Amino acid sequence: MDTSTIISLFVHQLQSPTLGFLIAGMLIAAIKSEFRVPQPIYDFTVYMLLMTIGLEGGIAIREANIIEMLVPAVFCIIIGSGIVLLGYFTFARLPGLRKDDALATLGLFGAVSSSTMFAGMTFLQDRGIFFEAWVPALYPFMDIPALVTAILLANICLAKQSQSIEKVDVKALAKECVTGKALTILIFGVLLGLLTKPEPLFETFYEPLFKGFLSVLMLTLGIDAYQRLKELAKVAHWYALFAVVGPMVHGMIGFGFGYLAHHLVGFSPGGVIMLAIIAASNSDISGPPTLRAGIPSANPSAYIGASTGIGTTVAIGICVPLFTALGTAVFNL
Repeated sequence: MDTSTIISLFVHQLQSPTLGFLIAGMLIAAIKSEFRVPQPIYDFTVYMLLMTIGLEGGIAIREANIIEMLVPAVFCIIIGSGIVLLGYFTFARLPGLRKDDALATLGLFGAVSSSTMFAGMTFLQDRGIFFEAWVPALYPFMDIPALVTAILLANICLAKQSQSIEKVDVKALAKECVTGKALTILIFGVLLGLLTKPEPLFETFYEPLFKGFLSVLMLTLGIDAYQRLKELAKVAHWYALFAVVGPMVHGMIGFGFGYLAHHLVGFSPGGVIMLAIIAASNSDISGPPTLRAGIPSANPSAYIGASTGIGTTVAIGICVPLFTALGTAVFNL
């Protein structure tokens, strides 16, 4: 992809409903409007979003060939959690960054963007590069571990700060996080999608309403983001840098694990490329509601601005052709 295409993708991201409603919320706060989304409506919005995400993940896992995709799925779990852990010891330690803001950002970049995944699939199909039909079902194995790891680490850091001690009861805190509304709904959504057959309900109720409820959440996040813009001003350059470099580093990690799966279980070269693209992506849909509920203290202008504003453009505009070219060279496609 040339420079003009990347610029076009960037402009397209700025026009996306996800970012558009975030900016609208910021403008509402800027004019000092009294408008706020009532708490009961916000709570129901969070439920709808997280249950939809969970059901979709559970359905995808149930319909896939688990035995065939076992090794790549395990690698996805390692990659999703590993991206957050790697960032915790690097990105989150940069001067001026709040741990909760950094970890929320890492959660989004460890999770998966469906738009980037489908862009990668289309890119490979147009070039006649084969990949396994179940590859799209890998996304929950990377998405959910990344979000859970980010939420757990952020809450451990916040507990240490509030108690002014180095040690916290991690077991008790993990239990508290899992029983909190974010992970409870998400996990039970996955189980319901996996163990029941909710497709009729999902297709007629949850899926059609998802984007509408997402716009309500983004409006709320925009109001919060405006009120905390001053916090971001001094460290925005770190988020911009991470949003450019992060997807490429994460994609290389994904390509490395994919290459290992190729030798262990015969994962196709196209599958290796897709794993790299999935790892390079950053969540712009499933992540924000989960992190808003799981790390409410994090600044939305930091993690959503980095992911949706810059990261997705880099993932689609640079990483998709980059890792396709790398796979073509490595496997002589």
